[in-house]
Amino acid sequence: SRYEKIAAMIEESEKLKSGLESRAEHLADKLVPYSLGGTALTYLLTRNATKALSILMVDFSCALKLAMPISVLSAIREAGLYKITVKGGKYLEAVAEADTIVFDKTGTLTKAKPTVAEVVSFNRMSEDELLRIAACLEEHFPHSMAKAIVRAAKDHALPHKEMHSDVEYVVAHGIASKVGRYRVRIGSAHYIFDDEKTKIPADEQEKFNNLPNSSSHIYLAIGGTLAAVICIKDPVREEAKQVIADLHALGIKKVVMMTGDSKRNAQRVADELGIDEVHAEVLPEDKASYIESLKKEGNTVVMVGDGINDTPALSMADVSISLQDSSDIARELADITLVSNSLNDIVALRMISEGLFKRIHSQYRLIVGLNTSFIVLGALGLLTPQMLAMLHNGSTFLIASGSTRSLLH
Repeated sequence: SRYEKIAAMIEESEKLKSGLESRAEHLADKLVPYSLGGTALTYLLTRNATKALSILMVDFSCALKLAMPISVLSAIREAGLYKITVKGGKYLEAVAEADTIVFDKTGTLTKAKPTVAEVVSFNRMSEDELLRIAACLEEHFPHSMAKAIVRAAKDHALPHKEMHSDVEYVVAHGIASKVGRYRVRIGSAHYIFDDEKTKIPADEQEKFNNLPNSSSHIYLAIGGTLAAVICIKDPVREEAKQVIADLHALGIKKVVMMTGDSKRNAQRVADELGIDEVHAEVLPEDKASYIESLKKEGNTVVMVGDGINDTPALSMADVSISLQDSSDIARELADITLVSNSLNDIVALRMISEGLFKRIHSQYRLIVGLNTSFIVLGALGLLTPQMLAMLHNGSTFLIASGSTRSLLH
C-alpha cells in the first residue's frame, strides 16, 4: 500500500544519513541523561529550584537534531538546483571525503554520441555492406558505440533487416551471431583477436598496421577472418580537461581513467585531459577489483560511469555517479545522477559537499559552545529560566535558519 511505501522510504532514508549526522544525533541522545543528572545535582547542592530549572531549560538535543538534518536536506536541495540528484546525505559525505575519482571513458569523459568516421574493409566487401551487417548486430546493444554504428547505417540509408540467427551479447567484449553459414563477431580487439583468434588477411597486414590512431576501433570478423574495422570518432567532452584540473585543485589526489578501449586510444585521451593514471582493455570485473584495491589502501573512491560494463565498479565504489544518458541499470545503481549530463556538475557537487561538512562542523562547535555557556550562566543564577528558554530556543531557530543558506555563490 501507499502507507507501506512511505514507511519503507523513511526506513531507507535513515540508512542514508551521513555518518556525521548520525553521530550528532547519538551524541544528543547521550547528553539527555547528563542534563537530567546536572539538574538533580544542582538542586542537591544549592537547594535552589530556579537554578536547577535553568539547566533543564537548556538542552543540546534541539539544535543538534534540527540544524544538522536541515543542513543536509538544504544541500541536497541545492544540488538539485544544479540538476544533481543525490539519494542521501551519506553520499555527500563520501564525495567530501573522496581522494580518488575513477572515470569510465566512452560516454563519460568522451561525448555521449560518438560518430562513425570510416569503415575500412579487409575482405573486399563494400563499406556499405559491412556497415549494414554491423548495424544489424549492434542494434541489439545499448552501448554508445553501437548506437553510433546504427545511426551511421541510417544516415547512409542502409536498411538492415534481421539477416542473422540469435544474438549473443558477451559482456564487455562484443556480440556473437551467425549470418548465413558464417560465424560473425563484432567487438573489441581483445574479443576478436585474443578470444576468437581472428586472422588478419595476409595481404592486408600493412593496412591494419596503418589504421588511424585518432579514433576508437570496432572490429568485425566473418568466418574467423577480419572483415572490417569501423573507426569511430569519440571526441572528449569540451569541459572534461577543466573539470579534471578543478578536481585536482579541490583536493582530489588521483584521477583515474578505466576503459575497455585500446591502450593507444586510451593513452591519447589521458594525455589530452591530464589524467593521472590510465587502465585500458579492462573487463568489468577488472574495474571492480581495482576499486576494491583502492579502498583497501584506505582511499575513498568515487566512480563515474554510464554503461552496463561499469555497473560492478559503480556498486563497489564508496559513491557512484552516473549521467542522465547512462544505461537504465547504471542510473538505478548510482548514488548520484547528473541530470544535465555535464561533468561540470561533479565540481559543483564536490564544492557543495565540502561546504556542507564545514558548515556542520562549525554548527556543532557553535551549538556546544552556546548551550554550555547558557548552562553555566543558569547554574550561577545569572540568567532566569525564562531568559534561558528564550535564548536557547532563539539560538536554535537562528542556527536552523542559517542551515538553509546556499553553500555556493
